[in-house]
Amino acid sequence: MAEVQSSTQSGEMTRRFTEFVLMQAQQIALMLGHIPGPDGKPMEPNLPVARIFIDQLEMIREKTRGNLTEEESALLAKVLSELQLAFVEAGNAAPAPAPEKPVAVDETTTAKTDDDGKKKFTKSYG
Repeated sequence: MAEVQSSTQSGEMTRRFTEFVLMQAQQIALMLGHIPGPDGKPMEPNLPVARIFIDQLEMIREKTRGNLTEEESALLAKVLSELQLAFVEAGNAAPAPAPEKPVAVDETTTAKTDDDGKKKFTKSYG
């Protein structure tokens, strides 16, 4: 009887672990823009958040190493592999951030202070 309960509990834990991994994968897919948002429109990829979720799954893999069934370990490895590939593809597809343009300073206008501490503006053309 105890063996049946242990088997049932083990099956329940495997099911819960599988659900957990798949829920995390769904969140990552959402952050990568692969799943429509709540409004039904595709979301803009949020790569930093996707990276956090992927890192969390990698941490779970490391912390549970040796404690997972073959099925659980294979599922986690497959999901991580697919999500890491999707992350790289999303990163390559994302436009590179535009470099910030330095603010042009008009060198013809300079601020000077007089003896009273007030600023005087003068123009120089040469």
